[in-house]
Amino acid sequence: MNITNNLQSKKITMVEYLNKDIIKNQISNVIGKNEIQRFITSIVSAINTNAELSQCDKKSILSAALLGETLKLSPSPQLGQYYMIPFNVENQKKAQFVLGYKGYLQLAIRTGCYKKINVISIKEGELLGFDPLNEEIKVNLISDFEERESAETIGYYAYIEYMNGFQKSLYWSKNKMENHARKYSTSYIKDINKNTNYSFWKKDFDSMAYKTMLRQILSKWGNLNFEMQQALESDMAIIEEDGSKTYIDNIVDNSNYNNNENSNYNNTEEQNNNMQMESRSIDQNQNLTIEQNYKSAFDALFN
Repeated sequence: MNITNNLQSKKITMVEYLNKDIIKNQISNVIGKNEIQRFITSIVSAINTNAELSQCDKKSILSAALLGETLKLSPSPQLGQYYMIPFNVENQKKAQFVLGYKGYLQLAIRTGCYKKINVISIKEGELLGFDPLNEEIKVNLISDFEERESAETIGYYAYIEYMNGFQKSLYWSKNKMENHARKYSTSYIKDINKNTNYSFWKKDFDSMAYKTMLRQILSKWGNLNFEMQQALESDMAIIEEDGSKTYIDNIVDNSNYNNNENSNYNNTEEQNNNMQMESRSIDQNQNLTIEQNYKSAFDALFN
């Protein structure tokens, strides 16, 4: 019998599960002996802040956490880099991997390619005009911080500038963002129809809007190294035992991302190559190591 399944059948807690010698040894083979306690502590801390997470399938929690570890991101809700969210799948709760907008920022900053990265909300009365052809925005930002915070949001603006001077910007109205949320999040639609407050879009619309803007601009014009590709592919997914992804809350937004078997962001890569962006270069040996570690994690734990 599979070791992991055998451990789960005994209805042990997540803490007991992670502290089993066989599990600890297998995890340490992936992340190193000196890091295992920190890894376990981070998972336990995430569960303590969301009691419902403790009811989830343990393999799905561990899979999501291993992915987060591979990306060198923290599950701490205070940091907001990624979250493990309980989701009902065929009468069983599983942990969904949800990348926060701060996670996208962290991954982008690490590339060392960007001079500037920013995403902000635009308040009522601030927008003077946006030229989508030349990507030029004219705004008159409210100078008083408290007044600006309380003002109604009418849109969102994202901007990146590479070290080599290449710039890209994007503006979405609040109405466009609302339509996007309704199209790609079934949980948000349920919240609206039932007047509940469970989905991320309903709990913190602005944070999800920031994330969407970053995802849109980075997936289309950003440096798509291996870590960023993994993040884009895995966001909002349940990570299965074999490393495959199951998307359950939303229809994956593939408007800027082609997830075909033989495609690695072909459209974006072609655009970036045409612009001769030197920063698009990737250290293949490093990427291979990351991918091998990621696959080793699932091989060691679930096979």
